[in-house]
Amino acid sequence: MRVSCFQENLSKGLSIVGRAVSSRSTLPVLGNILLEAKNNQLRLAATNLEIGVNCWIGARVDDEGAITVPSRLLAEFVNSLPPEQIDMDLSVRTQTLHLHCANYDANIKGIDAQEFPMIPTVDNGEGPEQMAEVLEGRTIALETAGLSKMIEQVVFAAATDESRPTLTGVEVTFADERLSLAATDGYRLSVRSIEVEEAFTEDMSMVVPARHLGELGRIIADADDERHVQVTVTQARNQILFRVWGKGSENRGAFHQVDLVSQLIADRFPDYRAIIPTSHQTRTVVGTDALLKAVRVAQLFARDNANIVRLQILPGNGGGAVHLTATSAEIGNNVNELEAMVEGDDLEIDFDVRYLIDVLSQIDEEQVVLETTQANRPGAIRPVGIGAEEFLHVVMPMHPPR
Repeated sequence: MRVSCFQENLSKGLSIVGRAVSSRSTLPVLGNILLEAKNNQLRLAATNLEIGVNCWIGARVDDEGAITVPSRLLAEFVNSLPPEQIDMDLSVRTQTLHLHCANYDANIKGIDAQEFPMIPTVDNGEGPEQMAEVLEGRTIALETAGLSKMIEQVVFAAATDESRPTLTGVEVTFADERLSLAATDGYRLSVRSIEVEEAFTEDMSMVVPARHLGELGRIIADADDERHVQVTVTQARNQILFRVWGKGSENRGAFHQVDLVSQLIADRFPDYRAIIPTSHQTRTVVGTDALLKAVRVAQLFARDNANIVRLQILPGNGGGAVHLTATSAEIGNNVNELEAMVEGDDLEIDFDVRYLIDVLSQIDEEQVVLETTQANRPGAIRPVGIGAEEFLHVVMPMHPPR
């Protein structure tokens, strides 16, 4: 294998696939990144057997071939190089990769590419040719920027406790010409949906690990917004694949294409619709930025008292107010008052301040609506101007006021 590419390209590609490298596997090859040179493309690949990532970057291939090398060493070495051309030459006999860039040379010992697990891909006539297993299933095209925002507004609500594997996932549903994402950790629920351009012949629902969708969100951040993300689902194989395209050849550091394939969570997602409030007694409209700033200030005091912040919602003639109080027996207390439009009854309700910060940080609209019923019942939050069918966040209260 003899191949040359730009340092920026290789560094970017390694950062994309490196997050899929296994850190705790007993198989040494899973700690490596696969480099495969073919058809003037350099494919980088990594997997931990739960998630796999293929990334293609532009390269000049003088001799085709493949090798796997230690991920951390390769990434750290490449990131230390100047932004010039890197020449790579593989010694097949010793399975050693020689790298040359400017005045820097290195020899990195690897493992035969034949020992690397095969990461599935899809064949849509546009992707680079490669030696890989072709994944067959239903393919759907999704608008890139919209999918990126959906992921941001949902994944933070998923559980991180591996003892509840289903709640560490995001339910992805295609139904009635809509795509819906839902995540819950048992204390809060975030649901986001959008209309899609194509109709579905049949409804589909699956649970994708939230951390894998988070990786997809990071990849999409550098993607070409003019091209749709392609999603291929094969429920028979219990896998989902996302294909993302780079921003174009005019940017030397852009990737050409990335495939992310994830195992699905086999367990059934809980029926979250049962906990969504269907009515409210108090409706509060307040500025998003003002409320976010107030809860961040309250967190300074709430973090020493189980992160509890109390909202006192007060209706008024032609307006109203929200008082936020955080109290710590050791360091003191904090009270913030915000102007608001309040309809309905006055109410005192306690929330975990961290949950309020999480959801408000994901809302771009100028105002937000909080709908509540009682101090011991969940509250519903959504942006003003977006219907509850598009974005809804439900958060359970802390213990009711005494």
